[in-house]
Amino acid sequence: MLKFTFLIRKVEEMTKEEFVNYHRNNHAPLFMSIPETKKYVKKYVVSHPVEINGFPAPQYDSITDIYFSSVEDFNIFFASENYRMKVHPDEPKFINLNDVVMLVSDEKIVEDNIIGS
Repeated sequence: MLKFTFLIRKVEEMTKEEFVNYHRNNHAPLFMSIPETKKYVKKYVVSHPVEINGFPAPQYDSITDIYFSSVEDFNIFFASENYRMKVHPDEPKFINLNDVVMLVSDEKIVEDNIIGS
């Protein structure tokens, strides 16, 4: 399985709180609403960094991970009419599309055991 990670910065006119709210409560449900998501996306995670004393300040406003079985599934999903006509037009409302970093990785879980669960 391939993990496509997007490091995202918000548009300048949004506060951090507005950005997180829009990403979680508007864009993520829209992304999940198209049938291609159920068909091609294996896992979808949106994360928003937090500031903690003693740690470096976050460099990005969001980390979005989208898992696909193959590059072909990734290409089919992002070329689909539903993505292009419904989801993609929503992105510039909150994402600085000129400042997105994308990484592709083959994730290997070494340990997935939470103590006490």
